[in-house]
Amino acid sequence: MSLVQKFLRLETAGGFLLMGALVLAILAENSAFKPFYDMLLETPVEMRIGALNIAKPLLLWVNDALMAIFFFLVGLELKREVLTGQLSSASKIALPALAAAAGIVVPALLYTAVNYGDPEAMRGWAIPTATDIAFALGVLALLGSRVPSALKLFLLAVAIIDDIGAIVIIAIFYSGDLSTMMFAVAAGAIVALAFLNWLGVTRATPYIFVGTILWIAVLKSGIHATLAGIVLAMFIPLTGGDDDKEPLLLRLEHDLHATVAFIILPIFAFCNAGINLSGLGFSDLLAPVPLGIGLGLVVGKQLGIFGIIWITVKAGLAQLPDKVTWVQIYGLSVLCGIGFTMSLFISSLAFEQSNVGYEMNERLGIVFGSLVSAVLGYLVLRIFSKPDSSEE
Repeated sequence: MSLVQKFLRLETAGGFLLMGALVLAILAENSAFKPFYDMLLETPVEMRIGALNIAKPLLLWVNDALMAIFFFLVGLELKREVLTGQLSSASKIALPALAAAAGIVVPALLYTAVNYGDPEAMRGWAIPTATDIAFALGVLALLGSRVPSALKLFLLAVAIIDDIGAIVIIAIFYSGDLSTMMFAVAAGAIVALAFLNWLGVTRATPYIFVGTILWIAVLKSGIHATLAGIVLAMFIPLTGGDDDKEPLLLRLEHDLHATVAFIILPIFAFCNAGINLSGLGFSDLLAPVPLGIGLGLVVGKQLGIFGIIWITVKAGLAQLPDKVTWVQIYGLSVLCGIGFTMSLFISSLAFEQSNVGYEMNERLGIVFGSLVSAVLGYLVLRIFSKPDSSEE
């Protein structure tokens, strides 16, 4: 089985676990277990080494530490794809890059149009720009041979580039005031990582040690801590290996993938997806924040992605992937509206310091928009795609 096939299978299974974690979180928030659920998320956790002290509630440890590992894996996958995979040439990257860019811009514009004039609400403009690849691949898995492998690979490429966009957005728009001293420590850690890479070090321990220092420095510097995972991944070598072993990047990617798909992301979903449904009605979905998110995910994603692909292909600048039809491209465009994990993460950054009460509303918009996109995308592909025995 190829590395990409293993990736797709793990992401698919992880998508089903994410669905289960979402249901459990909502049940916990709306049952007799709510006090225990809230108490769990607010449990204080402290790490102290001499004068260095990091004290956060459990929820923020999940969002800052566990998600840094998730972003580290994203960085490893991104580096591999750029050097040897789906993003390794201009011809391979052009169409998914345009699709991902349009899938970021159009949802953001729709959210802005709905919430323009409210400075607090405008902090959430990036929430509907994200795509959750695990959820999307989970839906594709339900369709079996109706979905060609080329469509799955195209979705993978779009989602990876979408992650790059999310990383850039977080770094630019959701970082706080910088601490000069901690920023200098982070810069020193980056130089150390570059030195390790230059020396050709292929053992994981030195990179993990320096990467931990980098994470602490970034956490204290005002830049969001998860970005340390991306930076660390960029210095993990993809070439060479001791005693004919596979390169360190591939080893780490293989070791971490199941942990992230089956443990870290479901834990994140369980901790962040709890929505209190008591007293909610359809009118709550029409409030500006959830409406903007829902429109961005359900309408903006498909409009941006399908629109730019149609224009590019009809202009003769690119071709559709092999064995992929226009209706399948449309179904994929709809599935890209499943924001869930990354949307929840961006929303936690956008509104974590807000006291206006958007937290519940934005999660409502994310869950509703993601579920509508999942169901609609599944129905489109189920009804208009025929099974192909060669894809079994």
